[in-house]
Amino acid sequence: MSEQSLESALDELEEIVRELESGRLSLDESLELFERGIRLVRICSSKIESAERRIESLTGVIPEDLLE
Repeated sequence: MSEQSLESALDELEEIVRELESGRLSLDESLELFERGIRLVRICSSKIESAERRIESLTGVIPEDLLE
């Protein structure tokens, strides 16, 4: 999906949320950032799902805290 790390994607997503919450952006700017945020959420989800599959592959079990 993307070579961006989970941590980097989360950091960027947090910055987008701050910008959107500031109320200083135009509608077009807000929509553009929102779209980027959606892409980042998908990157994060993909990376987390991949990690869960790896853990399951190595241990045969997914830890309960990853199931929530």
